[in-house]
Amino acid sequence: MKAIRLHARGGPEAFAYEDAPEPRPNNAEVLVRVCAAAVTPTELLWPPTWVASTGEPRFPVILGHEFSGIIAAVGDGVTDVAVRSPVYGVNDWFGNGALAEYCVARAAEVAPKPRSVDHLAAAVTPISALTAWQGLIERARLTGGERVLVHGAAGAVGSFAVQLARWRGATVFGTASPHNTAFVRGLGADTVIDYRAVRFEEVAREMDVVFDTVGGDTLDRSWGVLKPGGRLVTIAASVEGTSDAREREAFFIVRPDREQLNEIGRLIDAGQLRPVVDRVFPLAQARQAFEHKPARGKVVLSVADGEDAR
Repeated sequence: MKAIRLHARGGPEAFAYEDAPEPRPNNAEVLVRVCAAAVTPTELLWPPTWVASTGEPRFPVILGHEFSGIIAAVGDGVTDVAVRSPVYGVNDWFGNGALAEYCVARAAEVAPKPRSVDHLAAAVTPISALTAWQGLIERARLTGGERVLVHGAAGAVGSFAVQLARWRGATVFGTASPHNTAFVRGLGADTVIDYRAVRFEEVAREMDVVFDTVGGDTLDRSWGVLKPGGRLVTIAASVEGTSDAREREAFFIVRPDREQLNEIGRLIDAGQLRPVVDRVFPLAQARQAFEHKPARGKVVLSVADGEDAR
């Protein structure tokens, strides 16, 4: 099979588009013929990218841990996923990913692909939508009628957070650059704040929830817009390992969850959620895809040819 591999630590300049052995599913795993795989440039900074779960270095490395494709084979013990089924999902951060024609994943970490979107749109959904779901619904316990501020509202995670907050019946504030204000309003935000023109705390006050994807000064200033008893969650990588107890409590890392993927798929098919694809590159152009800075949503690699990717 063709794959994008790294043979040593490095960035996109070190990507090799080359032949690689086709993986085989082990017990409780499935083999997926990848139709599309999303691009997450920060994977190059994740410790699990470069080591096995035992802590030992592992090379060569295949990136890409969210995908959409077709089940090609199932391992022993898999009875709830059928060959030839279209699925989307994630796979083990410590293993090889989906920037390849085939990948393996735990059967419990894939779900039926939403029927109403193509593989390209499905592939940009799992990590971002699960992050928004787990931040807003699990951790912040957002309910209807509450006020929520989403930082980075046009981004991969922020765009899902805005839509989920709207679905929950919240009043949604979002920060965005000026060329994305109309876009974020179209996602369902009641108030969009151009962060280059005005400080968000001048507009967003007495928030029940702040969902932060930015970190740094934005996170520091966000505590002041919460009402008494308000909740803040953040996914900003700069917070990981912080010594600030309040920030440690607010920070989380997404985890795979099939039931949540099922619900997200139902919401997509019901028109309540819309995945946002910024740009599509072929697998062979993974370097350009990782170097591209999306204006909104997420970049995706088309792996399968022709209609299979749609």
